[in-house]
Amino acid sequence: MSITRRTARRSVQILGVAAASSALALSAAGSALACNISEFSAEAKCDGGKGSIVVTDKDASGTPATITVFLKSPAGVETPVGQPQDVTGSRDGVTVTFNEDWKPNAEYRVHVTAGKNQNRPIVDKDITPNVKTPAEGCSKDESTPPATPKPSESTTPPADESPTPSASESSSAPAGTSSNAPSPAAGDSNLAETGANSNTGLIAGVAGALVVVGGGAVFFGMRRRGANSKS
Repeated sequence: MSITRRTARRSVQILGVAAASSALALSAAGSALACNISEFSAEAKCDGGKGSIVVTDKDASGTPATITVFLKSPAGVETPVGQPQDVTGSRDGVTVTFNEDWKPNAEYRVHVTAGKNQNRPIVDKDITPNVKTPAEGCSKDESTPPATPKPSESTTPPADESPTPSASESSSAPAGTSSNAPSPAAGDSNLAETGANSNTGLIAGVAGALVVVGGGAVFFGMRRRGANSKS
């Protein structure tokens, strides 16, 4: 039995569809096994009080990759952490560890370079987001210092400020006045007010002189009267 031209044409079409389907399937499988940046992850960890940056590669295609870690400063300056490390991933994941005594709230950039496709890397990207370390370091005494509290109104005044005098101190004698100084006698105060203490001697002297003069005048007057009566 001979094969007609129509049957042969149909057979060729069927073979062409099958070949195209196989090519698409192989292409999809290749894409599924291709290395991708989403298959890499990184985190900051502690091991026995020591810090480290751990990178995990879950690339099922097993494409060789190189991992590089950089410490970012607040000013934007980057410092390499250790040396770049090579890793070949797997479906279950393969890890590489960078020993780093990281500080609380630090930031690290992790870069991945994997495979080559026409002399160009298949992957040449950073793992996003960047690795942020916890607020508490691997050592328990290493943590972010708390903010300094603002002084409240009830805060005790500084030592150099003069204390407020108490009621008992305010009622005492003013500074510079001695409480042991003797008070003036009553007589002295009266004499000081009338001025007698300054004129008593003078008055007594004048009175004595008048008494003497008066006595002499009487004596001479009586003597003169007796002489006149005799004559």
